Amino acid sequence: MALILFDFDGVLADTLGDLLQFGQEVCNELGVKHVATLDDVSSLEIMSFATYGQQLEVPENLVDEFVRRCLAKFGEKKSPPDIFKGLGEVIRELSTSNVIGVVTGNSSQNVKAFLVEHGLGGHVRAIFGLDSPGSKAEKISLAQDQFASEGEAVFMVGDSASDIHAAREASVKSIAVSWGHQSAETLIRAEPDFIVHSPRELMEVIATYA
Repeated sequence: MALILFDFDGVLADTLGDLLQFGQEVCNELGVKHVATLDDVSSLEIMSFATYGQQLEVPENLVDEFVRRCLAKFGEKKSPPDIFKGLGEVIRELSTSNVIGVVTGNSSQNVKAFLVEHGLGGHVRAIFGLDSPGSKAEKISLAQDQFASEGEAVFMVGDSASDIHAAREASVKSIAVSWGHQSAETLIRAEPDFIVHSPRELMEVIATYA
């Protein structure tokens, strides 16, 4: 039995195309003369909509508005983003004997719509989104307090250096996934406890170390 916490964008949801598109659209709306590229996302040490806006050269006084508009575009999209291949089956299997949660910089509403779309609503116990107070590390600790027994294994599964740092700050194990928004080289520099390259490998790590 373990508590397994997943980041959302780039871990569960394949949102890279949407991030680039929506980031560009909002820059255009706000009059920011920047062309959003893959490097803008992959080079972020701290993965959040606010830092993404800063990377796109959004003026500091407009960053909050950038975040609001990006989240709204995700929410207004006709269908939620795709799930990475094989992850749905892994989540279902893991949830039979573990507690699954999501800790994300996206909104809880967007995550819920995604989970329902992919038949995972009943397999995820809690969502700690942008609308929940605290830093990512604080949200991890809150989830641990609520759902993990003393001495029980807790994993944070992320695709960015900031996910790894948050896990370390909260004193839980970090699992970095290489299919997300940041390169394997960036993830390795952040020194995760584990790095995996497929959903099946993720399940094997949890089964071995939970």
